[in-house]
Amino acid sequence: MQRLWILLFIFFTACGQGSSQQQSATTSPTDSTKVYRFGEASRDGIGKIYQNREIAQVMGHLGASWLERPEREREERTDLLLKALNLKPTDVVADIGAGTGFFTFLMSPKLPQGKVLAVDIQPEMITYLNEGKVKRKITNVQPVLGTESDPKLPASSTDLAILIDAYHEFSYPREMMGHIVTALKPGGRVVLVEYRAEDPNVPIKELHKLSVAQATKEMKAAGLKLIKNDDRLPQQHIMFFGK
Repeated sequence: MQRLWILLFIFFTACGQGSSQQQSATTSPTDSTKVYRFGEASRDGIGKIYQNREIAQVMGHLGASWLERPEREREERTDLLLKALNLKPTDVVADIGAGTGFFTFLMSPKLPQGKVLAVDIQPEMITYLNEGKVKRKITNVQPVLGTESDPKLPASSTDLAILIDAYHEFSYPREMMGHIVTALKPGGRVVLVEYRAEDPNVPIKELHKLSVAQATKEMKAAGLKLIKNDDRLPQQHIMFFGK
């Protein structure tokens, strides 16, 4: 069953890539020649290289059912991830690449005096998030429509920014992380949850994995350092970064 979902994920990734590539070609928030290299795209990449890593294709909104699959909690142990975050009731959490809100809506009850800023760049996902709010009668989730280079978060607004299987798909990782760092409150943290590139037994395409070494190098470019790597999940790293 898990391998079936992985095949569907790959299919929907390809479906969502056309608009992503078009946007990348028409928006240039920085001098890309100084930050990125470009070449022929691999099967699962976009041909754009950052810190010697090819950026992976983006999963489009047509893959929403994969995000909401019944097996997800068991396969990814999202309950353990929630415990690892050690959220405070007053925290403001930015869920970057929130998608349909699967994890957003798991976090929101833990934040009775706080809130979740659920960021996504696809209007269709914002619709899913708003529908989820109504269905669950939740008031502490705020969907935010960002762009490929800017999550549209206020400065010094966020206690924790979490990126679940999303960072490796950022078309403009340097710019996005710069804005995310600006959005952190003093003492704020960034958490990357990524499939382990170090483990060949993790049944995910290579460009959709990230190693601790690679993540640490890329976060350093954004002014962040690795605080700890929590490996309690079956297949993913939980990497905590701070200024």
